[in-house]
Amino acid sequence: MSGLLRVSLLQNDIAWENKPANLEACGVSLSRLAGRCDVAVFPEMFTTGFSMRAEALAEPVTGTTVTALKHWAAEYGMALAGSFIARDGDACFNRGFFIQPDGTEYYYDKRHLFRMGDEGRHFVAGDRRTVVNYKGWNICLLICYDLRFPVWCRSVDNEYDLLLVVANWPQSRAYAWRSLLVARAIENAAYVCGVNRVGVDNTSMSYRGDTLAVGMKGEILAEAEPFVPGVVEVELDLPKLRAFREKFPVWRDADRFTLTR
Repeated sequence: MSGLLRVSLLQNDIAWENKPANLEACGVSLSRLAGRCDVAVFPEMFTTGFSMRAEALAEPVTGTTVTALKHWAAEYGMALAGSFIARDGDACFNRGFFIQPDGTEYYYDKRHLFRMGDEGRHFVAGDRRTVVNYKGWNICLLICYDLRFPVWCRSVDNEYDLLLVVANWPQSRAYAWRSLLVARAIENAAYVCGVNRVGVDNTSMSYRGDTLAVGMKGEILAEAEPFVPGVVEVELDLPKLRAFREKFPVWRDADRFTLTR
């Protein structure tokens, strides 16, 4: 294996609470990436936008959204990541997903619910991280507001190689978004990809995008044009990452900690 990972970051304009329209658009985008992508990443709540109508929009992992994701992953031979509004029993979650071409599925429930948007009134917070091994890479998926909490993002003993952050992060806080993505890459000596939406939602919130791929030293490897839907394609190099961690092993001196709720 070469250790190279081809990642496509889809900076979408999300049709508000319109699952059929968003799924159709995503299917078209993925068909164009077939054969040149290992992992394709959608923004947070990619089928609905950042809606708090959880009860009305939630669906199980056996529902329409995950069924479509599994079909695309198998048809186009790529893993798919993002988040959607999920129902599990009586609870609703902002649920991250990582679906592999062979149908293997992993899920992560957003831990840090956005207080200023009343997300905690409509969703239940998760309590564990998910790190997926895919093509020799350890990949961690986090969601939007999680990015602000460095302890939750911390890669202890190089637990992950690539951090995927999917978001609906407003234009008004774009500087924080870009700065935190770079900081997470530097402090964890890891690749970081942040995928954000563009457009204006039905709450009049505007989104700039600023979808980025960041290297382990904090350098910008690729980025999307602001405000414009598009796809950022980047090739990440695992041997290069491992060589850097060996040459500059800051991770060996990291502080230990225990998380509590």
